[in-house]
Amino acid sequence: MGKKRIACALLLALTAAALAGCATGGAQGDSPALPQPQNTPAAQADAQASPGKAAADLVPARLERNMEGVPLLRVYDVKDEAVHELSVEEYLPAVLAGEMAGDWPLEALKAQAILARTFVLQFVSQKESMYEGADISTDIKEAQAYDADSVNDRIRDAVAQTRGLVLNAGGELPYAWFHAHSGGLTARAKEGLDYEKDEPGYTQCVKGMENDEAPADAAKWEASFTVQEVLAAAKDAGGAPSELTSIDIGQRGESGRAMTLLLSGKEVSAPAFRIAIGSTKMRSCLLESLRMEDGKVVMSGKGYGHGVGMSQWGAYAMAKEGSTAEEIVKHYFAGVTLDQAWE
Repeated sequence: MGKKRIACALLLALTAAALAGCATGGAQGDSPALPQPQNTPAAQADAQASPGKAAADLVPARLERNMEGVPLLRVYDVKDEAVHELSVEEYLPAVLAGEMAGDWPLEALKAQAILARTFVLQFVSQKESMYEGADISTDIKEAQAYDADSVNDRIRDAVAQTRGLVLNAGGELPYAWFHAHSGGLTARAKEGLDYEKDEPGYTQCVKGMENDEAPADAAKWEASFTVQEVLAAAKDAGGAPSELTSIDIGQRGESGRAMTLLLSGKEVSAPAFRIAIGSTKMRSCLLESLRMEDGKVVMSGKGYGHGVGMSQWGAYAMAKEGSTAEEIVKHYFAGVTLDQAWE
């Protein structure tokens, strides 16, 4: 993402959402009418976390602990095809190195470390690894990016300075969603991820906070696809028009992202279509233009990823301006506290 792995948050979104990052109108070059951040419901209410379980009680009981009281993970490493026992704190540096560049501001790295720690505990509490005998793996298809070779002292410091800290959403471990670049506004889960359950209380539509240091192709992008690619992606996304006579945006969400597309008048989930056609080409559902031209489908948009939770480039900019890791995560997640799950 960014200077390093700007696309890693895209696959992680699938992990967290599916495991399996409004107005209605056409898309002939029209830009979405985006709401102002201060007018969104989340911005109008300064949410406070409701009482619930302490963070220590949210650690999955099935995880054993080392002598220091840190939960132990059985991690399947896809490189050497073996399961290794690592404490959560030993596992995190390679995750952080896979998700952010090691020279980023320390407070941004610390914010990512808190999300990464929350993610792995939430994963273990609700899911089973696809690899037998493992609690989690280094396979990005099911979990977070992992790059042990790029761990440096700055990353180790970010993990050490947030030791044991997790997000607590009123007594539950939240989905620690993040993405590369919001394109201006973040999204709620139903909008950005086609989330099927009730909207979590901690998601919100707020200003992404990115600055001009973000790569140009993260802030804005354009792509073209053949008709055959579009029809195949539509089929994978659950809609299957026999031919493509038109393509338009159907419903938009609170942040302006397309929630549905209309292909030959047939409605298709926009987030599912994006993943099916290639999330590194169709970089977001915050579409500014969508049209058929010379036998191809041409589109352009803003941002990179599903848009839910923390914007990594936003975290970068906030940290550069002096925000702490706690201020960063609380900007993107409503009503959460940072709690110590272990010392």
